[in-house]
Amino acid sequence: MSNTVENVQPVVLSARRISKSFSDVPVLFSIDFDIHAGEIHALMGENGAGKSTLVRILSGYDAPTSGELFLDGKPTVLPPDGTAETLGIALIHQELNLAEHLTVSESLFLGREITRFGMLDRAQMRMLTRTALDELGATINENALISDLSIADKQMVEIAKAISRKARVIFMDEPTAVLSQEEVGRLFSQVRKLREQGTSFVFVSHKLDEVMELTDRVTVLRDGQWVKTEATANLDSEMIAQLMVGRELSSLYPIKREPDVDAPVVLSVSGLSTGFVRDVSFDLRRGEILGFSGLVGSGRSELMEAIIGLRPRVAGRVSVNGVALPGERMETAAAMGLAYLTKDRKGKGLLLGEAMTPNLTLQSLNLHARHGLLSPSSEARALDRARRRFDIRVRDPRVTAGRMSGGNQQKLLLAKIMETEPKIVIIDEPTRGIDVGTKQQIYEFIAVLASEGHSVIVVSSEMPEIIGMCARVAVMREGQLADILEGDDVNESQIMRAAAGLRKAG
Repeated sequence: MSNTVENVQPVVLSARRISKSFSDVPVLFSIDFDIHAGEIHALMGENGAGKSTLVRILSGYDAPTSGELFLDGKPTVLPPDGTAETLGIALIHQELNLAEHLTVSESLFLGREITRFGMLDRAQMRMLTRTALDELGATINENALISDLSIADKQMVEIAKAISRKARVIFMDEPTAVLSQEEVGRLFSQVRKLREQGTSFVFVSHKLDEVMELTDRVTVLRDGQWVKTEATANLDSEMIAQLMVGRELSSLYPIKREPDVDAPVVLSVSGLSTGFVRDVSFDLRRGEILGFSGLVGSGRSELMEAIIGLRPRVAGRVSVNGVALPGERMETAAAMGLAYLTKDRKGKGLLLGEAMTPNLTLQSLNLHARHGLLSPSSEARALDRARRRFDIRVRDPRVTAGRMSGGNQQKLLLAKIMETEPKIVIIDEPTRGIDVGTKQQIYEFIAVLASEGHSVIVVSSEMPEIIGMCARVAVMREGQLADILEGDDVNESQIMRAAAGLRKAG
């Protein structure tokens, strides 16, 4: 746990009585917030609590409806659209804010290019980019196009960009959501080094263990209102969770269902290869929750995309209830009762500029058609059912998906895939970037699905999630299935040994 920060350091940036409304819908109510020099300040709360809105106001991306901001104790109006970086205030975006057509070095120096004799000094920019990436331990090529990078590498570029700008205050909105444990460790080391040099950080995360490890103070918001600010050393994970949700979380995971070995096999994968994924075989039974674990880049998502028809198969067979499933035909997979929830809900799962209804019914339009035309009343009933079933909490049902909190977006994505009434559901990273209260709701929903006879594959980088939900766990390593664990072997030690290519202990 980090050392506490006494409130003797000067306040760099502060908010007083900040309120914010969108289209007459209030989302923040008279918030006070202080950022001291050389501290790491966690901003916590459930999805929809107002964290991201407050961060965008404090970094100049949104203007408050009312209230004041102070920089070094003086009233200020921050310049808009990220230009507050000129004042030393930087935001590492949760949704990634990179130009896909630029190289890594061009992205790091966009808007502050280095010139020599009136020409771009590309060699100098590449060298400084390499230095910034090396400090984070990132092996990304500075000449690579952003569009060619993985989501995790793009996040590392965002982090390197903010850190390289020598900002006084850096806001990090879910910076570790797609990073491996090793990458998280390198990031935290760099953050601590910069804190010692006087840089301040605001760390927005739902990962309570990381908050306890890294931060000095914690501020909790709930429903757009301030709840508490306290030194991290005076709190524990359970206390923070209770402050966030306003209730006690006695058990995060439902009672684990033991697999029925006599239940019929509903999904059979035999010798499946995609290029990177090689010769994977496994069975999924009716009513089972099967976990897929492994290190980032082990091939879990590639395997699921090949099963569902989003990625070509080089070899192998997939069968649903004994019937062969053709490759590269997602519509056929859906017709045979399969559904896939992508881990990239913003990039691939939802239309962020559209309202909830078109997002919900996009894959099930045939269910809402009357005489060849969409029925608004049928879609409205579907949305009402989805909001009640998945507890989608929005003040205005006309809100676009991009304006919804991460938890509500995930619930909408779940509702969307369940509209097709699948029997086999593949959920990739079910709770990425989601608060602890919403996690509990999604775990309960998955358990209910299994109890009703659905079969579920859960792909997750969260070890406690896999262990807490799944009676059997398949572990991927370097594109291959390393092991399938069950019973007492479903524990952190055995999963990590399989992921690392070590023999099973005991």
